[in-house]
Amino acid sequence: MRAPSSDLPIVLDEVSFAVRGVTILDRLSLQLDPGAPTVLIGPNGAGKTTLLRLAMGLIAPTGGRVTWAGRDNAASEHRAIVFQRPVMLRRSGAANIRYALAQAGVPRAARDKRIDELCALVGLNGLGDRPARKLSGGEQQRLALARALAKDPQVLLLDEPTASLDPAATKAIEDVVRAVAARGIKVVMSTHDLGEARRLAGEIVLMHRGRVVESAPAEQFFATPQTAEARRFINGELLV
Repeated sequence: MRAPSSDLPIVLDEVSFAVRGVTILDRLSLQLDPGAPTVLIGPNGAGKTTLLRLAMGLIAPTGGRVTWAGRDNAASEHRAIVFQRPVMLRRSGAANIRYALAQAGVPRAARDKRIDELCALVGLNGLGDRPARKLSGGEQQRLALARALAKDPQVLLLDEPTASLDPAATKAIEDVVRAVAARGIKVVMSTHDLGEARRLAGEIVLMHRGRVVESAPAEQFFATPQTAEARRFINGELLV
């Protein structure tokens, strides 16, 4: 499923983002490389969603620079994003995926097979004929993942994909993330769940007040955090 040309690494260089005088990201620098999932953690308001939107190219920084494999303003055909509360089209699950395939330029004759493949990948076999808006929250999130994967992205950006889901639905989403990463797709996701971060991350990025506080391989981050903020966050203390 990996796209043939690369948008990686994605580099945010001294990036700032402000809205109506309120600074959301403050001279943040980060490089997203190929490999295991990068997981963004941090309290509400840390800037995680804004970072994902910048990496996708949905918004432009008010300061600094974002590049994709060294290019400015790279088209987003090799990137996809799934938001915390994805919008379902008023049609069946399969028709939602079929629409995404059409938008991605997949030939009409190939769409039914791709729908079956994507439903199998996200664990929605047998549910394609059901109205998308009648699916459970976890099923809708997996359908949103299937739609995002319809364009064969190289980079998949996920904003709190398991927020408010029960443990079974969370596990189903995590299984999809592992399967996607195993296919060579770079996953960058945000989460409030430290257990989920431990289970999925190859790299941890801790954000606070619009900046990267600490970035390290996951095992190192949890075993030997280098900053007081990281130690407090791992211990369940509030960062304010």
